[in-house]
Amino acid sequence: MANIFVVDRDYQADVKCFKVNQDYNADLLVYVVERDYQASGDEKWYYVGHDYQATTKIFWVDHDYQADLKVYFVSNDYQAKWNNGHPLQQRL
Repeated sequence: MANIFVVDRDYQADVKCFKVNQDYNADLLVYVVERDYQASGDEKWYYVGHDYQATTKIFWVDHDYQADLKVYFVSNDYQAKWNNGHPLQQRL
């Protein structure tokens, strides 16, 4: 389950993320769900309103070399997946 909270400072984050423009550049293809019970696995994210509700706190960085994880947002839930093996797999 990936309940995501976006923090204001990089030192508050569990994971630093960078949004890429092409799916083949991403480590993780993410689908954003509308309800928390729909968030299953690392690939489906639900944004929560408070940090204590989150399973993972992220910070969006400005450059890909600063990121722990490169993310691409997909428009359909069946497209959500890990692109390749990654140390953060199963930890979000």
